[in-house]
Amino acid sequence: MQYTRIKQLREDNDYTQKYIANELKMKQPQYARYESGKREFPIDNIITLSRLYKTSIDYMLGETDEKKPYPRIKKQ
Repeated sequence: MQYTRIKQLREDNDYTQKYIANELKMKQPQYARYESGKREFPIDNIITLSRLYKTSIDYMLGETDEKKPYPRIKKQ
């Protein structure tokens, strides 16, 4: 899977790999393997990143060029 946009979003927001790794509660070398595509991101980490970057998962994974996130479901 291509994670080019995940790296691009991190760099566009001036975040370091270490900062994002801390947000995801992992060490920087582990995050680097995910970002480079050597390992698959767990879905919960992808969700966390989409919220952090305020974008859709589809955009992050290259399925759409629309950055705007989908409306969130209201919990009852």
